[in-house]
Amino acid sequence: MATQTLTNIQQSRQQLIQDLIECAFTCEQCAAACLNEENTMMFARSIELDRDCADICMLASRLVVRDSEITPEFLGVCESMCRTCAEECSKHNHDHCKACAEACLSCAEACRSVIGTDAT
Repeated sequence: MATQTLTNIQQSRQQLIQDLIECAFTCEQCAAACLNEENTMMFARSIELDRDCADICMLASRLVVRDSEITPEFLGVCESMCRTCAEECSKHNHDHCKACAEACLSCAEACRSVIGTDAT
């Protein structure tokens, strides 16, 4: 029974790491695509948030791998950043923005589920 629980925890951690990295790369792709749009000023806030979100997600993934003691608190920051980025990207009707918003919301939910698990 204990081995089953340990395996589930390891799988959850691995999935979280994958979600964080996927979100980071999707945010970077969105920022790069926004920079190639005609009116880049219209995307200025999205680009800023994409880059911040990507950095925060990558750092969060490293903290999870290290099993850092600040991981739960940092995942709260990551969840908030992902939700903010998703909200901004969802304002734009471009495929890269839609993909980014979706990845950010998925990552925010993954962070929330781990925070909820750690809190108990």
